[in-house]
Amino acid sequence: MTPSDGYLLDNQQAEAGRRFDALSALFDPTTFRHIEDLGIGPGWRCWEVGAGGTSVASWLAEKVGPTGKVLATDIDTSWADSAARPPIEIRTHDVGTEEPPGEGFDLVHARLVLVHVSDRERALQWMIKALRPGGRLLIEDADPALQPLICPDEYGPEQQLANRLRQGFRSLLAERGADLSYGRRLPRLLREAGLERVEADAYFPITSPACSALESATVRQIRDRLVAAGLATDEEIDRHLSHVASGTMDLATSPLISAWGRKE
Repeated sequence: MTPSDGYLLDNQQAEAGRRFDALSALFDPTTFRHIEDLGIGPGWRCWEVGAGGTSVASWLAEKVGPTGKVLATDIDTSWADSAARPPIEIRTHDVGTEEPPGEGFDLVHARLVLVHVSDRERALQWMIKALRPGGRLLIEDADPALQPLICPDEYGPEQQLANRLRQGFRSLLAERGADLSYGRRLPRLLREAGLERVEADAYFPITSPACSALESATVRQIRDRLVAAGLATDEEIDRHLSHVASGTMDLATSPLISAWGRKE
């Protein structure tokens, strides 16, 4: 999978930075809480898989300090290169097709990554392989099929249009191999992979400026593909973006399911 074909929301587009900022605002507090609970501290060696932006890698670097290491990888590292300074190393890597870039990690974390990877089982096994005995794995992925609406309160034509465009987005994701019900299976998959002390929870934001910013950036990234596939017209997309910009839309995201466990 390359950034320009298999992955619908590639890092090379101008809106990618806005998406990263919105995702950070929405989900960083949840991610950081889980990693804190897993016991991160000075000297830890961490692998941030599919880093995208820099917020998680930079936070990890603060926690592990100068004696630790943070390896941040992605198929396109253009947005993360600015963070390449000790203890952070940036490396181009595709977790779906390549062996782990190292072993003996105390923590391996991936957020909103595996749902887009075609060979998820192999990628998960490789991430577990990269852990030291006793190391922690934290996987966080969306489950769009569990809650498919961007406007759960569909009370008018604006919300109906938003949900129809969201359905088109989900169709484009599915065509590229995304598993839209992957998140709910994470606890079972981690247990079946041999991890211990597996737990999970879900976070489901409804109505925030970050939800609106994420929707606007996402629709702008995929508008050409929505139109080309006959899923929406340019006029409908412009109308929807205007509704989002008005600040009166109660927009949600798909539930983010976080699952974690420890390697024997």
